[in-house]
Amino acid sequence: MKITKPLNLGLVALAGLAFACGGGEKSAETTSTPEPVAAAPAPAQEISLEDKYKDDPIYIKGLEKIKGSDCMSCHMVERKIVGPSYADVAAKYESTDENITKLATKVIEGGVGVWGEVPMTPHPGLSLDDAKDMVAYVLLLKK
Repeated sequence: MKITKPLNLGLVALAGLAFACGGGEKSAETTSTPEPVAAAPAPAQEISLEDKYKDDPIYIKGLEKIKGSDCMSCHMVERKIVGPSYADVAAKYESTDENITKLATKVIEGGVGVWGEVPMTPHPGLSLDDAKDMVAYVLLLKK
């Protein structure tokens, strides 16, 4: 009789532990009839902007010029650091010749106030054609 009481308590404790760890859920699953569930469509895998445009000649030309400059120290493709992300700039401006010229001039001259109080440093050594190629690349990166 002395051994039966601790043995029964041990079995109850073990059953409680098994139930707490998910043992009770299995029995609930087997007793209820599952309803048929329509197969959910697989979520479309988002591709990065870089992968999306990697074969575009505007992308290739602009990226090459941006990598050769100091742009990446303040800007990233899809994330803001010091300045806005390229994707944010592309969302704000339509890719027109007028906007490309306007923004290329802004890249060369620098500026402040459009994206906050942090100024964009001027790049006077950059040619207008190179700046236009870089801006065309940036405006291509719409989400």
